[in-house]
Parts: sequence; C-alpha cells; structure tokens
Amino acid sequence: MIFIVVKFPVKPEYVDAWPDKVAPFTRATRAEPGNLWFEWSRSLEEPNTYVLVEAFQDDAAEAHVTSEHFSAALKTMRPMVTRTPEIVSTTIEGATGWSRMGELQIDQTPPG
Repeated sequence: MIFIVVKFPVKPEYVDAWPDKVAPFTRATRAEPGNLWFEWSRSLEEPNTYVLVEAFQDDAAEAHVTSEHFSAALKTMRPMVTRTPEIVSTTIEGATGWSRMGELQIDQTPPG
C-alpha cells in the first residue's frame, strides 16, 4: 500500500472555500481504481492548514498522479497555497487498509 500525507498551507482568504474548491478532485480520486481512501482534515494547531491522508494500492499511484483531475487540481490549488505543501509518501509492505489500534481496544459487544 502507498500511504501519503500532505499538508496544504492555505491562504487565509481561501481557507473556508478550500473544501468546495478541491471537491471535484476529491470525488474523482475516490472513484479511481486502487484508491483506498482520500480524506481531508483541518489542523487544530494551524487552522489555515488542510491535511490530506490518502492511500492507494501499490500499482495505482502512477495513474493517480498522471490523471487529468490531478493536473487540474494542481492548477486550482496553486494560487490558494502560501508555500509548497509538505508531504510524506511511503510504501507499507503487506498493508491493505486500516488496522485496529492495539493500545486502545474498545469492546463492541452489546451488553446482555
């Protein structure tokens, strides 16, 4: 699995509009074969920063970055960010999705 986290530092005048501006990119990416997830969050410490957490099957990342919607999204985002986004991109061998957190197990069995 290819796991990616990107921090987008958004100009204050665009921060509220960001989710709507990137919505076409989000929808298109989620529909890609091999996309496992594509989720946006907003930083609590830096309210003008959006954090994107995404994952792809190993063979799907190249198709993503060469897609028309990826290219269009870069053009949309470029004037709205204050600097080059920061990224962590890595391959996690053998992973296919989320795992349960071992340190905080919650019993989901209904009482009875």
